[in-house]
Amino acid sequence: MNKFKNVLFYMAMMCIPSLSFAEEIVGIDQKIDQFFTTYFGWFASAIFYGVKIEDGVTFPLIVGWLFVAAIVFTFYFGFIQLRKFRLSVDIVSGKYSDPKSKVPGEVSHFQALTTALSGTVGLGNIAGVGVALAIGGPGATFWMIVCGLFGMASKFTECTLGVKYRNENADGTVSGGPMYYLSKAFKEKGNVKTGKFLAVGFAIMTIFAALGAGNMFQGNQANAMIVQTFGIAPGYGWVTGIVFAVLVAGVIIGGMPSIGSVTSKLVPFMAALYIGMALIVLISHYDQIGGAFEQIFVGAFTGAGVAGGFIGALIQGLKRATFSNEAGVGSAAIAHSAVKTKEPITEGFVSLLEPFIDTVLICTMTALVITISGMNTGELTGVALTAAAFTETASIFEYLLALAVVMFAFSTMVSWSYYGLKAWTYLFGEGKTTELVYKGMFCLFVIVGTSISFGAVIDFSDAAMFAMSIFNIIGLYYLMPIVKEELKSYLSRIESGEIKKYR
Repeated sequence: MNKFKNVLFYMAMMCIPSLSFAEEIVGIDQKIDQFFTTYFGWFASAIFYGVKIEDGVTFPLIVGWLFVAAIVFTFYFGFIQLRKFRLSVDIVSGKYSDPKSKVPGEVSHFQALTTALSGTVGLGNIAGVGVALAIGGPGATFWMIVCGLFGMASKFTECTLGVKYRNENADGTVSGGPMYYLSKAFKEKGNVKTGKFLAVGFAIMTIFAALGAGNMFQGNQANAMIVQTFGIAPGYGWVTGIVFAVLVAGVIIGGMPSIGSVTSKLVPFMAALYIGMALIVLISHYDQIGGAFEQIFVGAFTGAGVAGGFIGALIQGLKRATFSNEAGVGSAAIAHSAVKTKEPITEGFVSLLEPFIDTVLICTMTALVITISGMNTGELTGVALTAAAFTETASIFEYLLALAVVMFAFSTMVSWSYYGLKAWTYLFGEGKTTELVYKGMFCLFVIVGTSISFGAVIDFSDAAMFAMSIFNIIGLYYLMPIVKEELKSYLSRIESGEIKKYR
C-alpha cells in the first residue's frame, strides 16, 4: 500500500512541470481520450452496468444501490427527514448554537451547508433536468422529487458519522469524511482491515472524482456555455481555464474557512439568481402551472409518449436525482465534518436539507419551466433544452443562464477541491507541502479541463464518483446503529431541556 501511495504521489508531482504550458494542453485531447478508453473503459462500464428491462431501457445498478440505501435509512430512522425538518431549519439558523461556547471546527452550520450545496447545486440542476425530461418526459420530475426526499436520510446518516469520527488537528483544522469513519469506526468494532480497505478505496475514488467530475467537467462545460452564448471562436479555452484557476487558487489556498466564507455568499446569490429567473417564467405563465403539475403527476405513472413509458420516466427521474444530489456518495460528509459543533447529530440534521433544496426545490422549478415551454418534445436535450426553455420567455435569460452556469461550475470546483484534498491528506498525511502539491495539481487540471474535449475522461471520473458510494454505503449499513444512538441521546436532551435554544 505504501508503494502505491508513493507512486501516486510522485506521479502528481511530475504532472506539474510536464503540463505547465497552455500550448502543450491544446491538441492532446484525442490522446487523453484514447488513453482512458483503452485502459479505463472497463471501469466505467462496470460501475454503470445496467440491467435491460425492455428494448431501449436499461436500469443502472449503481442507481438502485443508492436509492435502496436511501429507503432503508428512511425507514430505519423513522422518516427523520419529515419528522424533524423544522428542527433542522432551527439548527442551521443557529438557534441551538451557544454564541459564548468555543467548540472544535472551522465553519458554522450555515457555511458547511452552503459548501456542500455548492458541490451539488450546479450543472445537474440545469443540464441534468433537461436530459431527464427529454428522455423520460415530465413524469421523471415526480420520481426525482421522490428520490430527493428519500435521499435526505442518506445525507443525515453519513454526515453525522463524518463529524463523530473526524480528526481534530493541533492547528485547529479538522479532517473528516467517509475515509475517517470507515477506518476509525470499523477499528472500534474490531474490523481493522475491512475498514482500512473501504477507507483507502473511497479516498482513491474521491481524488479521481475531484479532478474529473468536480473539476475538468465543470470547467469544460462552463467554457462551452461561454463560447455558445457570446459567440467566441473555439481554441481559447485555456484562457478561461487560467482565469478559473486563478480564482479557484485564491479561494482554496486559504483552506476551509476561506471556502466556507466564499460559498456562504456565492451559493445564496447564485441560487437566488436561478430561482428568480424560474419564478419570472412561472409567474408570466401562471395559468399553465396547474397543467404542468398535472403532466408531471400523470406522466409519472403512465410515461405516455416517452422512451420506456412508465419505466422510462421512473428510471430517468431516479437517475438524474441521484446524479444531482449525491446522497449516499459520501462527498457531503467531508464538507460537513468541518463544522463547529460538539454534537455530531446536529450536522446530520443540517445536511438532510441539501437534497430538499437541490432536488425537490431547484430541480422541480427547472422541470416546471421546461414543461411549460413545451420544448421537451423536440430534439433538444440537456443544457440546450433548459436554456431554450428560459429564453422562450425573455432573451436576456440566455446571458443570465450563462452567468449562473459559470458560478455553478466555479462553486462546484471549490467544494470538490476540498473533498479531494481531504482524501489526498488521508492517503499521504497532513502537511503544507502535501497540500500545496495537491492544490497546484488541482488548479492545473482546471486549465486542462477547459482546453480539451473529452468523452472517456468524464465517463471515468463520473464512474469514480459513484464508486465512492459502493465503499461508503457498505460502511453506512454497518454503522447506522451508532447514528441511532446519537439521535436518541440528542433528542432526549432537547426534551429534558439540557440542550437549550439561544434565539
